[in-house]
Amino acid sequence: MNHVFLPVRMGHHTLQNRLVMAPMTRSRAELDGTPGPLAARYYGQRAGLGLIVTEGTQPSDDGQGYLTTPGIYTDAHVAGWQKITAAVHAKGGRLFIQLMHAGRMSHPDNTPHHRQGVAPSAIAPNTPMFTMKGMQDIPVPRALSTDEVRQTIADFRHAARRAIDAGADGVEIHGANAYLVQQFFAPSANTRTDEYGGSIENRARFAIEVAKAIAEEIGPHRTAIRLSPGTAMWGIDEGAEGPDLYRYLVAELDKLGLAYLHLMHLGNEALLADLRKLWKQTLILNRPGRPREQIGNDVASGLADLEAYGQMVLANPDFVERLKTGAPLNDADPRTYFGGDAQGYVDYPALDEAISA
Repeated sequence: MNHVFLPVRMGHHTLQNRLVMAPMTRSRAELDGTPGPLAARYYGQRAGLGLIVTEGTQPSDDGQGYLTTPGIYTDAHVAGWQKITAAVHAKGGRLFIQLMHAGRMSHPDNTPHHRQGVAPSAIAPNTPMFTMKGMQDIPVPRALSTDEVRQTIADFRHAARRAIDAGADGVEIHGANAYLVQQFFAPSANTRTDEYGGSIENRARFAIEVAKAIAEEIGPHRTAIRLSPGTAMWGIDEGAEGPDLYRYLVAELDKLGLAYLHLMHLGNEALLADLRKLWKQTLILNRPGRPREQIGNDVASGLADLEAYGQMVLANPDFVERLKTGAPLNDADPRTYFGGDAQGYVDYPALDEAISA
């Protein structure tokens, strides 16, 4: 495990260790998308990790899916994020804001403009979503026109610039977990007949153009992407061509010289090995449910440069120190994952607090 405690170079940044806080939706922003009053404390508590990837952050009104998720496209949003980046940097940490467009995973009651969700095609995910009125079925989204797809790319570019204005070290494009970018990949969500649908190359085009636009705007060393090959949730089915799409996509993205590729690995070891060979920059690997005793294995083997962890970091603000000392870990409380106040957000005890209690 000692490998993960060593500094590492990632693009233009030197990280203090090889452990990453994975992005986790917490739904504690203000109604206008400004990060909540406790967010700087929450992220600052966890700045001992080499890199923090923030919760999914919408790049536009259309991009919001869930209640009280943060945005990064208005002056108020920027001011809120500036407090967070300052708190993380004060402790020597690095922070990338994850840009997440929910696409069809949205409900009109959850967005500022209360409009129908948008997606590659007018196909509903056939799942309910929590709203202020309780659980409601997600309605059929409106298919983006070709011009609107290009405007959405411009929205990502604008949000990336605002993230840098807010002091972020970079942005991570959310291309995973059944949200808009991955919706373009999946034939079950994308039946388009223009240049963004049909062939592998066309279905990968949106992700590549978003990455290119952001890299042009803020630099490739500040641009990253998260992918989850093989995700089968909320109506996403990438089909038999799925692995080949990712081989093509990663090879094309590699040409851009991005800061890192963040993979949520779901078990296809052959595909993971291929993507590792195709990707020449930093690779972050997130294996959901990885037990403590396996932390560091992927870095030690050379399969990954960094490893990302979610729930363990959520519940342990001093995650790195606990690993170094062999101290026990707090258990995460699922009841407080989404929404609420300080409980289950900034009140998990650090090791010194737990010992003195």
